[in-house]
Amino acid sequence: MNDGRQRKTDRPARALGWAGVGLGAAQLAVPNAVRRITGVDDSASAHLLVPLAGVRELCQAAVLLGSRVPGPWVWTRVAGDAADLAVLGLAAARRRGVRRRRAAVATAAVAGIAAVDLATALRRGRRPWDRELTLHAAITVRRPREEVYRFWRDLANLPRFTSRLESVTVIDDRHSRWAVRGPSGRTVEWDAEIVEDRPGEVIAWCSSRGTVVTNSGEVRFADAPGLQGTEVRVRLLYELPYGAAGAALAHPERQVREDLRRFKQIMETGEVLRAEGGPEGVRAMPRLRRRPAQPVTTGGTP
Repeated sequence: MNDGRQRKTDRPARALGWAGVGLGAAQLAVPNAVRRITGVDDSASAHLLVPLAGVRELCQAAVLLGSRVPGPWVWTRVAGDAADLAVLGLAAARRRGVRRRRAAVATAAVAGIAAVDLATALRRGRRPWDRELTLHAAITVRRPREEVYRFWRDLANLPRFTSRLESVTVIDDRHSRWAVRGPSGRTVEWDAEIVEDRPGEVIAWCSSRGTVVTNSGEVRFADAPGLQGTEVRVRLLYELPYGAAGAALAHPERQVREDLRRFKQIMETGEVLRAEGGPEGVRAMPRLRRRPAQPVTTGGTP
């Protein structure tokens, strides 16, 4: 999947967390020295603001170092930098001589830190109020593993059992364009790349940068116990720009389970079984009520 890419983008966030530990510790341990260096040692309010800034730095560092996905929380540092720049800018404007020069140098230093924080936050591309979902689902299919892998590897087959996936256009062996029907009925498209492909074992993909819903996925194939077919294990990860409200609208867990049930039916029977008189076609909405397929009779009881 994209765990390696995520580690690369989160590594700078954790480095900023350690930097925050150093800054916060200095502001709490030697506040007088910090006030003198920044040119505000003559300010009564600075006796309170410097320790408070140190506490803020340590709290932000704790979140960045303790979070499984620290990248989005860099935005809290960006907000803190903005507050520091406003205070230091005002301090420099009100002072003269050596104190003014010290405040100006401190302002420039904080501006440099703010630039690094902002670049890291933008690189990660998420905000704390966005929601990242990781979904897991599994099913056993009574077909040989290589056959199940080949069907899934042909990406054009995915819309046959994935409810909201309208189409997958294969560009080349690793790249494709996906079109998905969103909860509001609007079609969303993005490009995807296969990042890992081991025949008969695993297929992993991720969306390109700049999509409305950043997503990635991994499906693993293994022989089921007792030669009972193939175990298919799916892991999906995507970021919802509308947070918990978006998750409630999409019902992602239920959709993934239903998609896998349709996949199993297609692999084992060649079609999605539906009740007589029910909606036809594998693209029908999965929430419509179904019942087990029954033999069609011409009269009397079956």
